[in-house]
This record gives sequence, C-alpha cells and structure tokens, in this order.
Amino acid sequence: MARVLVVDGANVVGSRPDGWWRDRAAAASRLHGRLAVADTSYDEIVLVLEGQAKAGVPRGRDGHLRTVHAAKDGDASIVEEARTAQEQGHDVVVITADRVLAQRVEHLGCRTMSPSWLLAHIEG
Repeated sequence: MARVLVVDGANVVGSRPDGWWRDRAAAASRLHGRLAVADTSYDEIVLVLEGQAKAGVPRGRDGHLRTVHAAKDGDASIVEEARTAQEQGHDVVVITADRVLAQRVEHLGCRTMSPSWLLAHIEG
C-alpha cells in the first residue's frame, strides 16, 4: 500500500500572511519547490493548484511530486484525487484547514492534517 499526500495548495499557501496574495503563482512555485525536496515518508505527493497559482507550476510529475491544475474549484479536484488514491488501496492523507473539505475526504476514508503540520515537516 502506497502512502499518498494530497495537498490543498491554496489552503497551505494562504495559511501564512507572507504576502502570497501579491503573487499567487510565485507562492505556488515556492511551495512546489519545498515539496519537491522534502524528506517525507510519502510515496507520492499530489499538489492541487487552482486559479492564478496554476501559472507558477506546470501540471505533471516531478519525481514523487505530481502537480494537478484544478479545472474549476480546487476542492472538487482534491476530492477526486483523494477518492482515486483511496480506491486504488492507498493510505491517503489530505492537507487542508477547510472543515467542509476535510469532512468530505474523511467520509471517503482519508485522514486529514493541517497546513501548519505540513509546513513544519517540509521547512523543518
């Protein structure tokens, strides 16, 4: 069973008031860079980006990190990525502070963790 981490990019970037709103693409790129080199126990990390943030990182795979561009809203893409991984028998953790989204993915059998937990692990 693979361990999959699905990251709500907008939620993680927005969790710190560091000026991310002035350049959402650059903020997404910084998060992608930290995830790409992070030493985690996950076999795959799925970074879901939406809106202007998509301009900062091309969609596709970079080693164990896969970037997904949400077609509409990020939540629907996050749920779909979590559902697909769960149906494949993977252990799935979703990073979000959105309570409604957390309930949706927990209903699928996924666990959730906060953006601060993730940031502590990738910035350590």
